[in-house]
Amino acid sequence: MKKLFTSLAVLASVSVVQQASAFDKGDIIARVGAVNVNPNDSSSNINVGGSDLGIDVSVDDDTQLGLNFAYFLTDRVNLEVLAATPFTHDVDFGVTDPLGTGTQLGEVTHLPPTISINYYFNDPASAFQPYVGLGVNYTVFFDEEFTGANEAAGLDDLSLDDSFGLAAQLGLDYMLNDKWFLNGSIRYIDIDTEASFRLNGTKGEVRKIEIDPLVSMISVGYRF
Repeated sequence: MKKLFTSLAVLASVSVVQQASAFDKGDIIARVGAVNVNPNDSSSNINVGGSDLGIDVSVDDDTQLGLNFAYFLTDRVNLEVLAATPFTHDVDFGVTDPLGTGTQLGEVTHLPPTISINYYFNDPASAFQPYVGLGVNYTVFFDEEFTGANEAAGLDDLSLDDSFGLAAQLGLDYMLNDKWFLNGSIRYIDIDTEASFRLNGTKGEVRKIEIDPLVSMISVGYRF
């Protein structure tokens, strides 16, 4: 009987170890994986010299290496920073090709660092850790340029304003063991900008470009 109680005690201790908390206050986690920015875009029409050309623009998606880091303020709440290698998007004429240079107007590169507060729903002992988050995004645009054909047609000096907006996300961490886990997340980020350029020396602009992408990420994570 004594051996039986001893065996049960050992099993109980093993069970406790297996039910160790997924995340604890003070933990730092890091994730790395593939992140796709898929714009849900719309824009006002291209305007040149005060004349509305009746043509809008669209923005293609791009996939890059994604990184994020989080610090747990409590067992269920963390502060997370999303980063990535720069995204480069083709910018296309929305409907027609007014200059006869092809449908692609140019391309822009950006970085969309995002800070979020996330709340985890499940008991920390569960391997499945779904969460929701709300945060802010600041998107920096750079290396804006027209295609060579459009530059030859007289387009130059393309510039996009930086953007500040809200971000929301849904995510899930799945614990593989005490340190390693898998993650999947999807975010909505409010990204609005304005574009300015010149056409044969005449000032042009697109006064409102709403990019508003869904940002999807699949990654592997590590708890420190």
